[in-house]
Amino acid sequence: MPNPKKKISTTRRDKRRTHYKAVAPTLSTCSATGETHLRHRAYYVDGALYYKGKMVIEANA
Repeated sequence: MPNPKKKISTTRRDKRRTHYKAVAPTLSTCSATGETHLRHRAYYVDGALYYKGKMVIEANA
């Protein structure tokens, strides 16, 4: 198997890795409650659990 002749410097290695950046999560606004939430995730509003704009679990009142 071929092997590298010389060690790749840390600077050269790090330059190659600069393209891996953190990306801000995509947020959506619920049409039913107006709450901002992560897409494809359930979210709580006043103790009630919502998913896709529908109440999944009611709040314990």
